[in-house]
Amino acid sequence: MTDKKTNKLKILNDPIYGFITVPDALIFDLIQHPYFQRLRRITQMGLSHLVYPGAHHTRFHHAIGCMHLMQKAVSILKFKGVEISKEEANAVYIAILLHDIGHGPFSHALEHSIVTGINHESISLKFMEALNNEFDGELTLAIEIFKGNYHRKFLYQLISSQLDMDRLDYLKRDSFYTGVAEGNINSERMLTMLNVKNDCLVIEEKGIYSVEKFIVARRLMYWQVYLHKTGIVAEKLLEKVLKRAKELASQGIDLPASKAFKYFLNNPINEDNFDFKTLKTFSRLDDYDVLSSIKDWISNDDIVLSKLSESLINRKLPRVILQKTEFPPQEITTVKNEIKEVIGLTDRELEYFVYTGKVQNQAYDSTKDNIQILFKNGEIKDITEASDHLNIQALSKPVYKYYICYPKQ
Repeated sequence: MTDKKTNKLKILNDPIYGFITVPDALIFDLIQHPYFQRLRRITQMGLSHLVYPGAHHTRFHHAIGCMHLMQKAVSILKFKGVEISKEEANAVYIAILLHDIGHGPFSHALEHSIVTGINHESISLKFMEALNNEFDGELTLAIEIFKGNYHRKFLYQLISSQLDMDRLDYLKRDSFYTGVAEGNINSERMLTMLNVKNDCLVIEEKGIYSVEKFIVARRLMYWQVYLHKTGIVAEKLLEKVLKRAKELASQGIDLPASKAFKYFLNNPINEDNFDFKTLKTFSRLDDYDVLSSIKDWISNDDIVLSKLSESLINRKLPRVILQKTEFPPQEITTVKNEIKEVIGLTDRELEYFVYTGKVQNQAYDSTKDNIQILFKNGEIKDITEASDHLNIQALSKPVYKYYICYPKQ
């Protein structure tokens, strides 16, 4: 008779890393769970495919890739004499696998529109706790490490730091699917150079150039991809659509939407009332619910919702100007008055069509959880101090850009 567990040690084929092995039966069962399978229906990069047509990969792809990198990291650290028990190894695999399970439709837009005061990290933790109940406490250690409560700090750093498996995967993966070669990092080299000193994750001196390339790649990917001006305006437009829908729903207007989506449109959702019922409903919500509703809303009687929805579905995006200095209030007022006159909107409605904001790019933050370089003599230095690359110090300073969006006509 075949052992059921051996049937669960599956191999997945990934375009970035080749074959990925599922390490044990519990992780296979977590991957098979409906909560995790939902990530197949959540795009990794929101609406970036409106700029880079290939960027249709999902959070599912990313989570599996992170688990693969974590397996390699644990294997390398153990080879170098770092003691990691089987329980600890499994726990970090589970923690990194589930680190993004709380993302809503189109990844970030939901957090800024139809739910308030709760982010995807908090929702991820709620999912992990729900799964822990279902799997009889087998995720307890993973949750402790994920929350940063476990006494071995380096295990938490592998999941969440400035050189964690999350960043190593998404930079390489997003670079591949967008075709932006500047983001292609040597994750293999950095993993090989990983070590632990004084319970902290370090990179051996030989890996310093790979770390420099990683920081520069991060900066380039943010300006070229994540903060691309068309990507920004598409994401903001989606937020505006969802906010308008939520506003109309709060006035008692019945909008066509799936059952799960209606629940979030009709109820004020925040950290305090995000209970198990809400979590179960959230687990049935994905990109498809939102997109099919927005297609319906094009023919809605509300002119604001209708225009915004059509603009998004048909990629008739607003004009966006991105610059290094803030827009003078007078300039913003002039634009608003012109648009108001042309389209004939109230001041309240105008906020959905003309809006400003700022974005920040900080490739490396030297004030928190630094990337440490371990020299052969045992000395440890922060990458900004260890590197002779002048740009690295410059890249640790945040850079802001300001934008204004308004209809093209």
